[in-house]
Amino acid sequence: MSGYGQDMSTAGSWFHPVQADPDASIRLFLLPHAGSGAIIYRDWPQLLPPEVSAQAVTLPGRHNRREEATFEDFEPLLDSLYEAVLDELDDDRPFAIFGHCLGAQLGFRVAVRLKEEGERQPLVLGMSGWSPVGFFKPTEEQSRMPDDEMLEWIKKLGSFPAEVYDNPEMLALVVPALRADLRVSAQYEDDGATVACPLASYGGDSDPLQQDPDAMTHWAGRSPQYLGHRGFTGGHFYIDTHALAVTTDFSRHLRNHAAQTAH
Repeated sequence: MSGYGQDMSTAGSWFHPVQADPDASIRLFLLPHAGSGAIIYRDWPQLLPPEVSAQAVTLPGRHNRREEATFEDFEPLLDSLYEAVLDELDDDRPFAIFGHCLGAQLGFRVAVRLKEEGERQPLVLGMSGWSPVGFFKPTEEQSRMPDDEMLEWIKKLGSFPAEVYDNPEMLALVVPALRADLRVSAQYEDDGATVACPLASYGGDSDPLQQDPDAMTHWAGRSPQYLGHRGFTGGHFYIDTHALAVTTDFSRHLRNHAAQTAH
């Protein structure tokens, strides 16, 4: 199973690696949090079973796509991501989607649109660090906060490695992408939409962005087959320290539903 090394960074590509492992029986699209890209899932290929080929998404304006303009509106970004996913699908190989934070927002809406358009459905949808009800929603004003305030905010969330905060060059890459993603997220309006596939949710028990204690329970009404919630110690970025437990649990769901659809 391949990792996310430099050899797979291709300018203009939404997915890393660019191509799925042809021998894997399930494809998994991984969507990252605001301001980041495929790199947050760099350890996942080694943690997932060999039948699952993970491809992480990098949005324009960061990492290998930093020369491209960032999206600053939700619908155009969703349109482009949806088309990229649709174009990537194999005719008969099942696929799944897992997203964290903004990645969960986008992944959920991709699955909603797949249902609305009558397209193939994900095997399982994994939603992490966000719920359509009861979670922090940024404002347009917050996306424009001064750099020093932005840095303090992301330090509290723990959203980037410590070395980023003291490196002006790295900050110059991270902060504009984060601002754009906050503007995108600020436009999200919950309309009560549902998906047609099984859904599992994950989160940090002390996530500062979870404003209502019961926020993750709202997923139960958004899928015909809610697979339950797994909570972990930690904050918004619990996923960094609990990657093995999350991938193990999500892989279990993938295997179960792959077996069910095969019969």
